[in-house]
Amino acid sequence: MSQLVHINSLAFGGSGVGRLDDGRTAFVTGTAPGDTVEIAIDKEKKTFVTAHMTRLVEAGEARIQPACPYAGQCGGCDWQHIRYADQLRAKRENVVAQLSHIALPHMISGNTKTAKETANELIGDIVASPHQQGYRNKIELATDKDARGRLLLGMHSPSSHTVVPIARCMLAQSPADQAPKALQGALRYIQGSRDLHILRVGVRTSTRTHETEIAIWTRPGSFPRAEAVRVLKNALHATSMVRVIADPGRARMIRGVEALWGRGHWDEKLCGHTYSVSAPSFFQVNTAQAETLIKLVLEALDVKNDDVVADLYCGAGTFTLPLSDRAGNVFAVEREGSSVRDLRRNIKNGCIDNIEVIGGDSARELPQMGALDGLVVDPPRAGLAKGMAESIAEAHPRKFVYVSCDAGTWARDVARLYNNGYKLIHATPVDLFPQTFHCEVVSLFEPVK
Repeated sequence: MSQLVHINSLAFGGSGVGRLDDGRTAFVTGTAPGDTVEIAIDKEKKTFVTAHMTRLVEAGEARIQPACPYAGQCGGCDWQHIRYADQLRAKRENVVAQLSHIALPHMISGNTKTAKETANELIGDIVASPHQQGYRNKIELATDKDARGRLLLGMHSPSSHTVVPIARCMLAQSPADQAPKALQGALRYIQGSRDLHILRVGVRTSTRTHETEIAIWTRPGSFPRAEAVRVLKNALHATSMVRVIADPGRARMIRGVEALWGRGHWDEKLCGHTYSVSAPSFFQVNTAQAETLIKLVLEALDVKNDDVVADLYCGAGTFTLPLSDRAGNVFAVEREGSSVRDLRRNIKNGCIDNIEVIGGDSARELPQMGALDGLVVDPPRAGLAKGMAESIAEAHPRKFVYVSCDAGTWARDVARLYNNGYKLIHATPVDLFPQTFHCEVVSLFEPVK
């Protein structure tokens, strides 16, 4: 049975939020603030429902015509139909909501201010991305087969494993924006009647170094290396081409990386440093906003030239290298082998002598470092690992910065850290992902006095 709903806001997760006649909250995909929509309910719970729009009755002021022809079909981004100013407003409001609902109720007992008022004071203005389209230095293309058994390259549809073929990605920088069409044709030619067992295809490109790398992820087995190089080299004018041999499935255990052509890695520049990054290694996808993160981290820590600092979950050294410009000594901790190798190469290429690389688990290694003046943690979406808050308390840094890509797990960790003697001083949301609901948060913590 369809119902009319007025959309008031946007939720963390991308859906519009309205209210049913019976008082339950409705989370409706594909909507914008101010819309009046007819909906069909997908799932019902006691206090809320999830639904999709069946008819747009009246468009709200936040709704715009999407620039991308695949909006609503492709799951790569959720908010192409929403005005950018409203995207920014929603992202900050969602960070405030996560902090006020998850962390602050346990931390402000006796305070005359509400949790939301306190959260609004702690969280600063969101930093907008200078580019709302064409900002990604990396795209990953999923694979499938059409009815004739030919390779398809595209993106998964929303909440589905179905691959939507696309010719172009509006979020990607040139020439990666043209990768879906160019690479699909080239790989079909190489494949012929064979199955190359391609799992996915990644493309990284840089407007600063003018490098483009194609990474073909495949199952173990034979692969036509010479033919792939000959055909693919000119598809995107690539400067590097690699094959990542991995097991299928979500875990994607990597069996090896083969450099098919070029140096076998991709270079990007941030804050005066050159980063060489291997295909399996993580690197921020919005280069301009990655520099914003670095500047906010350095400003918050206020590192002096004789300070000892640590960078945990450091990856290929996004924060490590700029920290080394200011600190006396930097401990860099990373568990993933590919990133550790990249980090060592970046340190060597930059002739940096005040970084000590530690390959291992951050929670286990941190207590062994002794007294720290500053600390940076940039964990994956799941947040701080179990025991990490206790390890930070044991290390007792003078101050530390937590960079998060998930406001929910960050808010959970804010409460954990408070229980272990560290309070949130200030947080800045940074939009690295326009046209999506995702947002980074850079937050400063100091010991509770």
